[in-house]
Amino acid sequence: MPPKAKITKDMVIDAAYEIAAKTGAENINARTVAEKLNCSTQPVMYHFSTIEELKKAVYAKADGYHSEYLMDIKNPQNSVMLGIGLNYIRFAMEEPHLFRFLFQSNFFTGTTLLEMIDDEELMPVLSAMQGAIGGSITQAKEIFLTIFLFAHGYASIIANNSLAYEEELIKTHLKRAYDGAILAAQGKTI
Repeated sequence: MPPKAKITKDMVIDAAYEIAAKTGAENINARTVAEKLNCSTQPVMYHFSTIEELKKAVYAKADGYHSEYLMDIKNPQNSVMLGIGLNYIRFAMEEPHLFRFLFQSNFFTGTTLLEMIDDEELMPVLSAMQGAIGGSITQAKEIFLTIFLFAHGYASIIANNSLAYEEELIKTHLKRAYDGAILAAQGKTI
């Protein structure tokens, strides 16, 4: 008799990730992951002593996917910031379960807006914005924060099925928020 296929840690994470993406992270448990892998619960619990540990690994995988998704900008010549904002909202529409897991669960903790805006990972975006507006890094941070809050509001409403995704309308609103944020950061009024 051939030996049974070995269930790896990555296989467990991938199966749990699929569950999170299709039905929500709240449905990740040893039984659902084992069913997805067509095995007993033993391999799942061998690799992860708790389901909380497994969910943290799935969160990290989802976060990586989200970061790649954000940076896949279709028309970077228009505006990198607008492209990232639109991708953020589009992600909520295409991946509502992952969006809610990433941004509306207890796993998204420990970061304040000020910590987020000062994160080194954000510096390339802020530097690009600074160059585009010809202003200071402080102004770029103010603009980014405005666009982030605006895009997050739109994305949250869409991810929770409270608003239909209308790309052209969203682009128009995002552009207005961006233009207004630039004027405000420069001390100008409309």
